[in-house]
Amino acid sequence: MFAQRQDVDAAIRQTDNDAALARVSAVRKGYLNDPFVKFLVPRAHLQPPRPPLINIGTFVRSTAIDDLVFRWLDIAERLGQKCQIVSLGAGSDTRFWKIATGTRKGSLARYIEVDFTEVTTKKAMAIKKSNDLSTVLGVSTLAQGGTALHSPVYHLIPGDLRLPPSEAVGKSLSSLSSQDGLPLLSPSLPTLLLFECVLAYISPETSAALLQWFVNYFRGGVLGCVVYEMFGLNDPFGKVMMNNLRERNVTLIGAEPFTTLDSLKKRFHDVGFHFANAITLKEIRKNFIRHEELERVSQLELLDEVEELDLVLDHYAISWGLVPGQDNGWKEWGLEEKVRRGEDGDD
Repeated sequence: MFAQRQDVDAAIRQTDNDAALARVSAVRKGYLNDPFVKFLVPRAHLQPPRPPLINIGTFVRSTAIDDLVFRWLDIAERLGQKCQIVSLGAGSDTRFWKIATGTRKGSLARYIEVDFTEVTTKKAMAIKKSNDLSTVLGVSTLAQGGTALHSPVYHLIPGDLRLPPSEAVGKSLSSLSSQDGLPLLSPSLPTLLLFECVLAYISPETSAALLQWFVNYFRGGVLGCVVYEMFGLNDPFGKVMMNNLRERNVTLIGAEPFTTLDSLKKRFHDVGFHFANAITLKEIRKNFIRHEELERVSQLELLDEVEELDLVLDHYAISWGLVPGQDNGWKEWGLEEKVRRGEDGDD
């Protein structure tokens, strides 16, 4: 039983490697600007490029999530508040470094990443070995036998999100610091949760309990959440996706119940979020990315499989929920259509 669980975990961790390699490919082809991901991927310069379909999907996903994150930071700045971001199942994500080297870094009080012990250990060592990554952190220290890393703003901690929330995140995030006597995650600051291809791998009951824990922790405060994952896997194409993953010992127990966009929104409402929305990557590509960006990306590579691209993007969605607290300024947070209105987004 133990060996079987280890195999399952290894397969799940491999999905992060796949995502990191896809990001490296998208960066090298010019879809994205991320000077930091190469420090987290061994021999990044030797990795083969991914097909255009994967590069475009990575571009759409990253652009939309960045937009939600940056809008969160912008609202915090406009309201004169500091905010926190908690990335659960963060893997090799580099979004913290993008924020910390950009114009919005002053709005960020904490950026916390949680993942498997094996993942955080590997990432902590990569950060320590890279001057480009570690310099951005300032003074940083390894903890918990090298499985965790702490700096003034960025914190990397191990945790198994399949455990009860009090064990998975509660002890680490709510424990009081010996330095200032405050919890690592302040219950009084506006906080954004990020789940990128994470909840699909854990049971709906477990993910609901995890979301509920955060809603309770921030009761009376401001809480936002972004989820990116597969959905609508009950049709023929979705079943092929699931079968392909099963051959790699990966099951999508957390995605199977979510067959519609409404079901993704309902997940938020069921645990106490006041507002929720969900949009497919196909729709995001069509209406939520600047026209100039779409034109630029269309020149990078020849895409023959347009119908296949739409089919794939139609089975991935970004959903978000919000508990606005007492400040109405947060109610405007969310993705905004850009193509039709010709608005400029963030670079």
